[in-house]
Amino acid sequence: MLRPIAILLLFLCFFHHILAQNTDSGVFLIKRISNPITIDGVLDEAIWKEAQVAQNFYQYFPYDTSKAITKTEIRLAYDDNFLYISSVSFDSLKGDYYIASLRRDFRGGSNDGISIVIDPFQDRQNGFLFGISPAGVQREGLVVSGSEESLDLSWDNKWYSEARIENGRWVSEMAIPFKTLRFKEGSQRWNMNFYRLDSKTNERSTWCKIPRNMELFALAYAQEVMFEKPLKKTGSNVSIIPYLGGGASKDYRTDAPSKSTFNIGADAKIAVTSSLNLDLTVNPDFSQVEVDQQVTNLDRFEIFFPERRQFFLENADLFSNFGFQRMRPFFSRRIGVARDQSTGQNLQNKIWFGARLSGRIDKNWRVGLLNMQAAKDEAIGLPSMNYTVGVVQRKMFTRSNLAAIIVNKQNFLDQNSDLTLNSSQYNRLLGLDYNLASADNKWTGKLFYHHTFSPTKTQQNFSQGGNINYNTQKLSFGATYGIIGEDFDAQVGYVPRRNYRFANANVRYNWFPKSKIINRYGVGASGNVNWTKEYGYTDRSVSMRVNMSAQNNSYFEMGVQNDYVYLFFPFDPTNTGGKQLSEGSQHRMTSAYFFGSSDFRQPLYGEGNIFGGQYYNGNIFGFRGTINYRFRQYAIFSLSTEHNKIRLPEPYASADLWLVGPRFDITFSRNLFWTTFIQYNNQIDNININARFQWRFKPVSDLFVVYTDNYFAEHLKVKNRAIVLKITYWFNL
Repeated sequence: MLRPIAILLLFLCFFHHILAQNTDSGVFLIKRISNPITIDGVLDEAIWKEAQVAQNFYQYFPYDTSKAITKTEIRLAYDDNFLYISSVSFDSLKGDYYIASLRRDFRGGSNDGISIVIDPFQDRQNGFLFGISPAGVQREGLVVSGSEESLDLSWDNKWYSEARIENGRWVSEMAIPFKTLRFKEGSQRWNMNFYRLDSKTNERSTWCKIPRNMELFALAYAQEVMFEKPLKKTGSNVSIIPYLGGGASKDYRTDAPSKSTFNIGADAKIAVTSSLNLDLTVNPDFSQVEVDQQVTNLDRFEIFFPERRQFFLENADLFSNFGFQRMRPFFSRRIGVARDQSTGQNLQNKIWFGARLSGRIDKNWRVGLLNMQAAKDEAIGLPSMNYTVGVVQRKMFTRSNLAAIIVNKQNFLDQNSDLTLNSSQYNRLLGLDYNLASADNKWTGKLFYHHTFSPTKTQQNFSQGGNINYNTQKLSFGATYGIIGEDFDAQVGYVPRRNYRFANANVRYNWFPKSKIINRYGVGASGNVNWTKEYGYTDRSVSMRVNMSAQNNSYFEMGVQNDYVYLFFPFDPTNTGGKQLSEGSQHRMTSAYFFGSSDFRQPLYGEGNIFGGQYYNGNIFGFRGTINYRFRQYAIFSLSTEHNKIRLPEPYASADLWLVGPRFDITFSRNLFWTTFIQYNNQIDNININARFQWRFKPVSDLFVVYTDNYFAEHLKVKNRAIVLKITYWFNL
């Protein structure tokens, strides 16, 4: 069973010697200053006339073969406490700038802005992103590269900036505290890149040239910069973030009296070194976290919702990127959430305290250690569980790494609530992942083996898998395989399905015509198959698609898909409690879809998907889409709608499933926000109203008021409602 892993490991390692690439194009010097810079958006300090200029940007979109049309200048400086960045963004067209919202963490091409990507350890795998719009709106995020390149804008931290709009240009200044970043004391060379979104000319440009099939924040293409003198440790770096919260709730289904709550707790961030951080939390409260967007569930398995809680976000990739998306050995949302076995519903499980040590030891080693203690819940028979996760990651070759993980979920209390180390209530996992990423990021891949342990002896308690992907502008392809054993029990992971093997492959080819209308068009195909020893082939799917991207950012795609499903347990395809299709039944289905999205720079924009075809022993036709209207930068109204018209022969249930979600997002200023989200879901007979008011009265210090209401969709009878008030404050010690 391990033989294919060893063969693929040798194959992946071989690629590094073939595909190494030197991305160094000279060193950019950052001068050290003795006096701090006033962050006001006015470039009147002497250093801005003396500093080296990053300019002559390359175009990334709509083409990546020429210099940028719009002129951009970036300058940097630093002192003992801050990294300073100034930008001058010149106009080539008259007119207003595109500012979609005043809300922090804007993203997308409908916003004008400047972003800086920072890789302090020059590993071209992980880094930071800071950005600003012409209205002075901030955004910051964590860049995660390697086999799964992504940008997480949920991460928040304290830094300072200002922007000013002038005649024919807009100007910005940023001051990023070194305490906010993670770096090696004494380091002098980092990797950086800068990119600009200019929606008036519909141009995206970068300082370092990046192929347009890669992400704008791709660390593989960042350039080396050098500080005039080695960086010093920034001194004590301790932040305390206490909170006070309270609220009231009432469950009208049980006619129980209203409940009032009062909570007090705190988070702390302690820099053990300049690159290693200790996060602590006591009695955490996540009531201000934005509500999950509901989905119509036509799947036979559990739906995935991403982590949004701030405590778990920094260095999240270190813990969460093991395995594949549907084979995660660790999923942080398992902590603080319990399942009521009598109703099947997920309930909030109070966390008493937690600690997480994460970061870098040096350029090659990253480590993570997480420990959290959750409270018992006598109502559902849940004991107080302890969660411990340990991770170590070693960089290999240019951008790859080898990582190991251990997960332990255990009850350390006996029947008399006394501490014991011999508890038989535990679930454990050991895992090893090799993540491939070539220097130019054209080749990526993964190889892993995970093993679970429990008090009951089992045989098939493992999962393993691997993939290899190749990505260029014209051609991309990939192949994946995986095995999940029948007894693989990752209770702190996300593994919605067990006891099967799978393989899939995909290929895509693009053309780039010389056209003022079409930017790119392409064709693609994919196929996958699942099988088990007991049932043989249980799932097969083959699909083909064609797509086109326009120069104005519109996108169109259409495709056809053929599926085969063998049901190894009874299943109602509507998930509404109707008569179930029998175990062992086989279903062959062919369906088609058309997807389109419009130019998101316009005040009125949207996207939609129409689909239809065979569905198990019947048919399905439906659509899903979102239409948005933006009133300058102050308000966005969105209406998301999904309709699934399912028709099955009697005596099986047919259904018309509706999911409608209007959303109002109002940004009164850069510090004052109001969001109301309504979700009507007749599949679960629920109407949810969630309204959240946020006042950011100090940097990373907030007042939240959150109101939640749930009704039965059929007759509008109230289920429950609650209101919560929470205030947080960030202290730097």
